[in-house]
Formats: sequence, structure tokens, C-alpha cells
Amino acid sequence: MAAADLLRPALLAAGRCPRMERTISKVPVTRNLVDRFVAGETESQAITATTGILDSGRYITIDYLGEDTTDLTQANNTVSHYLVLLSNLSALATSGGTPATFPPSPVRTIEVSLKLSALGQSLARDGHKVALENAHKICTAAEEAGAWVTVDAEDHTTTDSTLSIVRELREDFPTLGTVLQAYLKRTEADCKDMSGPGSRIRLCKGAYKEPASVAHQEKTAVDDSYLRCLRILMNGQGYPMVASHDPAMISAAMQYAEAKGRTADEFELQMLYGIRDSEQLRLVGEQKHVRTYLPYGEQWYGYFMRRLAERPANLAFFLRSLASRN
Repeated sequence: MAAADLLRPALLAAGRCPRMERTISKVPVTRNLVDRFVAGETESQAITATTGILDSGRYITIDYLGEDTTDLTQANNTVSHYLVLLSNLSALATSGGTPATFPPSPVRTIEVSLKLSALGQSLARDGHKVALENAHKICTAAEEAGAWVTVDAEDHTTTDSTLSIVRELREDFPTLGTVLQAYLKRTEADCKDMSGPGSRIRLCKGAYKEPASVAHQEKTAVDDSYLRCLRILMNGQGYPMVASHDPAMISAAMQYAEAKGRTADEFELQMLYGIRDSEQLRLVGEQKHVRTYLPYGEQWYGYFMRRLAERPANLAFFLRSLASRN
């Protein structure tokens, strides 16, 4: 087993450890690496980064970082941040500037991504109801701003509740997107179930620590599952959103799309802010729709640790930076 495979579970566990968060957050060099993956802590910083992404010809999906909220006040605060963000995005979209002007296609350049656990899903009392109502508020504001919304996936214990909320929201917001994770053994069935006409599905490999009873553990098994799920989505009636930095998955996506006769407006590629930036721009140059996932906010720790776990090069850079200070 590779060293990266051994480190990944430890890093994912550390991502949910408050003690580790306090320790790592105090290391000055951490901020330098975080800035590679997180576009600041405020709406103003997120809008500045968004403008740069749009100017480059890419599309954007913005995530206000936060998860596992167990306090109603905090959940309401998250909603407020999204409403402020969408108000700013609305002004950007209607300012007449080129970056946010919708192209002559059904694809919207601006999107926000939501984690339902940040909206109250994990509350002991009425969590499902609170998250549904809060997500509805954000979806309403997004419609007014001319933006799409996609509901993020989290660990497997939330999947049933998340997909149930997505189904309810789709009754009022039929373009609502959702995320499915290929490493979960259930995902092929979910792809078939959720990818009807008008649907938008973001397919990713998965970034949480999951038990073998519900998730594939080996990279080859995850890759094989991703390809099976991708084929289902490309053969379906929805709009596949291919979230991967893996050249093999990206190549397969374009092959499947071509075989199905999909135009450039009928699927998109997605990558994370700060990762493979030159490749994102290269694909844009080939007239592919590329959407950058841009996170911001003060609660960056869990997201940051998942990025370290995903890419050994990120961890190596972090460790070298720590060593250089000693």
C-alpha cells in the first residue's frame, strides 16, 4: 500500500478533530497553503476571486464553508452569508460586464454549492425540516440572482436525507443540482434514480472517510465505479457535471459525451480552486465548459484537510513549509 493511502485515513480523521484544528490553525505557514485552496474569508474576497475566474472564461460554483452545524443560530448565519453573497452576485450578473453575462446557452455561469449540514440538517430537533426551509430560501435568492444551486454530498450517513431534500426542492427548483460520490457502493443506483430530464448531477469520487461496508476502498475500485456512474449519466437525460482532476476520468467523460452526441452545452467539467489551474485554462481553450469550485469562509479547516488527504503533493508541500521554519 502506498504511503499516501496510509496517510489519507489519518488526515481525514484529523479533519474532524477539534484539538488538531486548534493546533494546525496556529501554525503561520498553514495560512499560506490554505490561501491556495480557499478564496478568503469574506464575501468581498470571494467576489474578487470569482471575477477573476469568470474573466478567464471559466464558470464558477461558490461554497461558503461550514458543515456539521448543531446550532440553529449558526445555521441561520450560514443562510445570511449566502443571501449576501447572492445579492453581490446578482449585481455582478446585471452590471453588464462580460464575466457574468450568461452565454447564449442554457448553462448558467454562476452557481452556489450548499452543504445541508451547514444549514441545520444535523440539528437534533427538526434538522431535516430546518435544512429544507433554509435551502429553499437560498434557492429562491439564487433564482432572483440568475444563479444555479447544487447541493453538496457529505458523509454517507447524510445521503438519504440529502437526496430526500433535493427531491422536495426540485418540485420548486427543477434545475437544482446534487452531488453523487462514486466511492459509495450505492451511487450507481442513485445515478439512475436522480438523472431524469432536466437534472444536474455532479459526479465526484468522494472525499470523506467511509467504512468498507458502504464505500470502495481501493483506488482502482473507485475509478471503475466512477466510470460506470459516468456512463450512466452521459447516457441519461440530465446534465452531467464531471468533477475530477484525474486525466483518465476527464478523457473518458469527453469520449462518452462524443459517443452520446452531447454538445458542449450538455455537460461540463469541474475542478477545485487552486488545483490544476493551467489545465482548467487549457480545457477552456478547447471550448469546454469548465466550472471552478471556489470555497470561502472562516471554517476552512475540514475542507483544507480533505485537500491534503486527496493529493500527496499538497501534504508534501505543507510539510516542507513546516520544516523550512525550523
